[in-house]
Amino acid sequence: MSGHRIGVAQGTAIYVGAILGAGILALPALAAKEAGPASLLAWLALLLFCVPVATSFAALGARYPDSGGVATFVAKAFGPRASGAVGYWFYFALPAGAPVTAYVGGQYVAHTLGGGDRMTIAVAAALLLAAFASNTVGLQMSGRLQLILVGLLAVLLLIAVITALPHSRTSHLTPFAPHGWGAVGQAASLLFFTFAGWEAVTHLSGEFRDPARDLRRVTILTLVVIGVLYLGLALTCVLVLGPELANTNAPLTLLLQRGTGSAASAVTAVMALLLTFGTMNAYLAGASRLGAALARDGVLPAALSKGHRPGEVPRRSLALLFGLSLLVCVFALVTGTELGQVMLAASACFIAVTVAGLVAGVRLLPRGSAVWWGAVAAAVVMSVLLLFSGWFLLLPLALGTVAVVRSSRTARRAEAAAAPVPAPLPSPAPVPEPAEQE
Repeated sequence: MSGHRIGVAQGTAIYVGAILGAGILALPALAAKEAGPASLLAWLALLLFCVPVATSFAALGARYPDSGGVATFVAKAFGPRASGAVGYWFYFALPAGAPVTAYVGGQYVAHTLGGGDRMTIAVAAALLLAAFASNTVGLQMSGRLQLILVGLLAVLLLIAVITALPHSRTSHLTPFAPHGWGAVGQAASLLFFTFAGWEAVTHLSGEFRDPARDLRRVTILTLVVIGVLYLGLALTCVLVLGPELANTNAPLTLLLQRGTGSAASAVTAVMALLLTFGTMNAYLAGASRLGAALARDGVLPAALSKGHRPGEVPRRSLALLFGLSLLVCVFALVTGTELGQVMLAASACFIAVTVAGLVAGVRLLPRGSAVWWGAVAAAVVMSVLLLFSGWFLLLPLALGTVAVVRSSRTARRAEAAAAPVPAPLPSPAPVPEPAEQE
């Protein structure tokens, strides 16, 4: 069955939603605390780093449009066993990442509106349920909804920037690097995850009407939108707030107060909701299709494979992700596990997926081309970053081992089923009995 396919506008909205996150509400202040006005260089450097990562995944998606995403790229480069490991990393990390993302959004909304823990949990639960419900209806609904939400978010961010700019002062740019140039690198490491998410949307490559053409356009548009929003917001925060920027937990709220006055809290709360929902909506769209593709390939139970074709809705895969997300929530509440620990575990898996996809790109993309060199450089940087995950690397190691074992069993069963059945040996001719002697 062929259903709705997404176009350039909806695809760009989903991509932007995957990259943007609630961290943008606080990170301009954290980066400025590390490096002062020189933190602007960290924003610019990471935006430039996104170019080879994004173009590598776009080139791979155009060549191999499939709901398996990075897992498909790795299968083409290194075989099904490696592909199963990568698929497990992304699929089983999402039930940890989604609830934490929802909770962070709930915290920001509750803090902005003066609520407590109950409001935080209520908002987080509502965000999580809304993201799953949107994807259950189908990509047509979630794509259109994402387009509306990202458009609204862009408008609100532009309002924050434009209304605050009259209060800017160039004197706030000096001293430019009060903590030394090395602090720019520290600010960049802090900001890194605000630019992550390109691996999440590779699973939607098969949903485009013309992947070879549309993925290139969507990638370029996403880079432009992200660049304008991030650099515009960071520069405005530095120019308007000055030294005050490094001492606040809610820079966007202060920025809006300068431009809009009393409406700042309400607008910031709406932004937090949009940012959180947009990220979860995009990741769920990709992960649910990945789960169906893994089931199609025998890495997950075959019952989950329904919905792996472009245009279909992988509701069984979504149901499993929802159940696992609930288990993570219950586990965290019962054991008192810190949210930061859960997020670091999920991040180790997501970074491993990105590294695997880029290494596959080095193997599959035209050797010596610009996009190939970009994949090489990005793979080196991401591999170094992965090492900083520390003991959280045990999680992708464990998931990868389980996936390889299951893939090996599936491969052996397939080989046994495909083996030719030997023809039965012909029956020996009957031996005549000796004649009776008289």
